[in-house]
Amino acid sequence: MKTDEFRTWSRRIADWTADYLAGLRDRPVRARAQPGEVFDALPATPPETPVEMTEIFADFERLVPDAMTHWQHPRFFAYFPANAAPASMLAEQLVTAMAAQCMLWQTSPAATEMETRMIDWLRQALGLPEGWRGVIQDSASSATLSAVMTMRERALDWRGIRAGLSGEPAPRIYASAQTHSSVDKACWVAGIGQDNLVKIATTDDYGMDPDALRAAIQADRAAGHLPAGIVICVGGTSIGASDPIAAIIEVAREEGLYTHIDAAWAGSAMICPELRPIWAGAEQADSIVFNPHKWLGAQFDCSVQFLKDPTGQLKSLTLRPDYLETPGMDDAVNYSEWTIPLGRRFRALKLWFLIRAYGLEGLRQRIRNHIAWSNEACEAIRALPGLEIVTEPRFSLFSFACVAGDEATAALLERINADGRTYLTQTRHDGRYVIRFQVGQFDCTQADVMTAVRVIGELGGED
Repeated sequence: MKTDEFRTWSRRIADWTADYLAGLRDRPVRARAQPGEVFDALPATPPETPVEMTEIFADFERLVPDAMTHWQHPRFFAYFPANAAPASMLAEQLVTAMAAQCMLWQTSPAATEMETRMIDWLRQALGLPEGWRGVIQDSASSATLSAVMTMRERALDWRGIRAGLSGEPAPRIYASAQTHSSVDKACWVAGIGQDNLVKIATTDDYGMDPDALRAAIQADRAAGHLPAGIVICVGGTSIGASDPIAAIIEVAREEGLYTHIDAAWAGSAMICPELRPIWAGAEQADSIVFNPHKWLGAQFDCSVQFLKDPTGQLKSLTLRPDYLETPGMDDAVNYSEWTIPLGRRFRALKLWFLIRAYGLEGLRQRIRNHIAWSNEACEAIRALPGLEIVTEPRFSLFSFACVAGDEATAALLERINADGRTYLTQTRHDGRYVIRFQVGQFDCTQADVMTAVRVIGELGGED
């Protein structure tokens, strides 16, 4: 493709993007494609000769948009969103154009130094103390795996990275049942194993019970296991539950354990000072992860891991062969040494665009609106016949169900999602099938939220 043709098609795609975003409310939120439909529409063999862009783009318009669930739709209330503010999208276009591999300072000076500055901007925005540092990961799963690796190696005095785990006492990680499944997977990948992830009982508000945690750690020591670290939940995926951070960190300090806070979704809300009591004590943790791509408006992927002291994580993950040396610059920050992947995208640019385009106060107002509208929706659904609120709003997430039971609730959810005007998802809570309602799409309005409530009301009375 020549430069002039690239220019033409870039403009065409920019126009298509603007039209797509402007017309999202007219589309069904969830894809209506049937399994195998797109696969069968694609040729079974690759082309031997070039295909004109006109044909390629026409095929894109014919096959792709209607077979996508539209995550930027303003009535997407299902999973925690993958938000993409328009300013963030523009930054990603520039990142795509430069196509840099930002693994080292020398391969990406601007990307590396902007990342350092954006981490500090976000530290200030969330009210964390000076001195904390951090790194932009692809997702909270990677950040949690990095933290679990650090827990493992710290407990083993860094013997695991050389000799493996054979012959060592089993490292134990502690978390509550409300913690995200990424913690389970981190224990698998880190070689710790599912059986050594200890799920701690919760109290009546579904936060981890500090007394049960202390008892489990002491029992494990007596059994010859090796307690290594604690993953603390703030705003769990299922119902938004949060652990009592300060009380858990007190136990961690008594036992000498590393602590990692998973605030992937709810961490964005901490830019609002009035919401910070929910994570009182967070500044005492060793590691914190939150995803600006979930609720702050950064294009996916963009997950920020804060570290009180990065030394342990660097000692656990740094590997510097000769070909990755930067001669004469031993003190240069190479963020690939802070993470598991070597390859890194220029993720800081979208944060720079986003924060400057909307300002912290503009971002705070969106989050405050989402929380207020979630509470309004909860009360409206509470008043609908045949439905009941199962879990009250936590931040902007609540759950509800049919009084008639699980089968009726599952059938209602399918009717809602098949209708197309909104999109919700399910979870199980205390053994019960419930529907989650989470407000957080970047450009949704109060009218969008109440449209979803109206759909629930219209369909809730069907058999």
